[in-house]
Amino acid sequence: MSKSAAFIPPGATLGVLGGGQLGRMFAQAAQSAGYGVAVLEADEAAPAAQVTGIHLAARYDDPLALDQLAHDCAAVTVEFENIPAHSMQWLESRVPLAPAPQALAVCQDRAQEKALFARLGVPCAPHAVLAASGGLGAVSTELFPGILKTARLGYDGKGQITVQTAADLPAAWAALGGVDCVLEKKLDLAYELSVVMARGRDGCSVLYEPQQNLHRDGILFASFSPGAPITPDIAEAAQNAAATVAEGLDYVGVLCVEFFALRDGRLLANEIAPRPHNSGHHTIDSCTVSQFELQWRTLVNAPLLAPRQHSATVMLNLLGDLWFDATGQQREPDWATVLAQPGAHLHLYGKHAPRKGRKMGHLTCTAATPAEARQTALHACTILGLEPF
Repeated sequence: MSKSAAFIPPGATLGVLGGGQLGRMFAQAAQSAGYGVAVLEADEAAPAAQVTGIHLAARYDDPLALDQLAHDCAAVTVEFENIPAHSMQWLESRVPLAPAPQALAVCQDRAQEKALFARLGVPCAPHAVLAASGGLGAVSTELFPGILKTARLGYDGKGQITVQTAADLPAAWAALGGVDCVLEKKLDLAYELSVVMARGRDGCSVLYEPQQNLHRDGILFASFSPGAPITPDIAEAAQNAAATVAEGLDYVGVLCVEFFALRDGRLLANEIAPRPHNSGHHTIDSCTVSQFELQWRTLVNAPLLAPRQHSATVMLNLLGDLWFDATGQQREPDWATVLAQPGAHLHLYGKHAPRKGRKMGHLTCTAATPAEARQTALHACTILGLEPF
C-alpha cells in the first residue's frame, strides 16, 4: 500500500490476528469510532472474540480463514508478534497490513532485534548470539553472569535462564531446548522504562512520555507515568531511540521499545514490541488518545493526534493469583472495595479460568498528582493482598 493511501472511513471492517486482551481493547476502541472488527483466533472463548461481530475460529495459518479475513476486511493488524510469517506474507498481497511482515519478522527474533539496534546505533546490552546449528563455541567471559534467552517465542519471563558462569551455560542451553538463543550480560539496573509510539504510512509519528516499569518474576507488575526516576534527558533519549527504531523498520502502527536505565547513567534498548504494550494500558484512562485508538488510526490512515496525558497514573497488572486465597481455594477479589477508591479504573479481560501468572486484567489508578495516584494504587494493593511496591 502506498504512503499516500486513502483514509478508510468508519463502517468498514478491520481485521485482527489474535484474540487476547490486546485484540479485545483494539476492537473496543475501533468499534467506538464506528468500525466493525473481525478476529481470527482458534479459541472460541478468547477475550477479543467475546466483543467482535465476526469471529473466525481457526488457526492463524488456516488458508480458508485467511481468505475470509482478506475478503471481509478493509485492513488487518495483529494482536501479538508471533503470527506465522507465511500468513502475513500471504495477506500482504491481498489487504493493507499494519505493521508489515518485514517488521514483525525482526521483532519475532531477539538476534535480529540486536542486529537492528547495532545497525541503527541504538545502544543495547552486551550479548552473544548462540545458533543451534553452530553449537555453543567460545563465549566471552565478560558476558557472565548473564541471562540466556530463546531467540524466539519468549515472553513474560518465559524462555530465559540466569547463567552465573561459562560452566553453567551448556546445561542452561539444553534446558531451553538447544534452540537459537541470545546470551545477554546481566546489568546493574536502576529501573526499567518503555516508550509507546505510533507511526503512520506518511512517516509521521506521535509518542507518549516514557513510563517506568516494575517487573516481578519476569512479568510486568506496575507501570508509573510519570515515573519519578525518569529525568528529562533520559526521557528525550528514550523517545529519540524509539523513533529511530520505528524509522529504521519503516514501521506503520503502534510500537513499544523497552529500555534499561543503568546505575551508571546509561540507557540501553532491551526489546521491541510491534503492537500496543502492557505498559501503555494506562493511556485508556490517563490520556486524550489511547494506544488502541492510535492503533486503529494508523491502520485506517487517519490523522495521528499527539496524545496529551491529563492525569498522573499507576497501572497494576491483575494476575490469576488474586482469584485464590491462602489455602488455594478459588474466590472473587473484592472489586467493590477496590472500585470505591477515587480514580480506580478496572479492566477485566473476560478470561474465565484464572491461574497463577495469567494476566486477567489491569487496574489503572489516576489522580491529579503522582503521589495521589501512587497512594490509590497502594490502597488497592492492600485490598487485593498484593505485595506493595
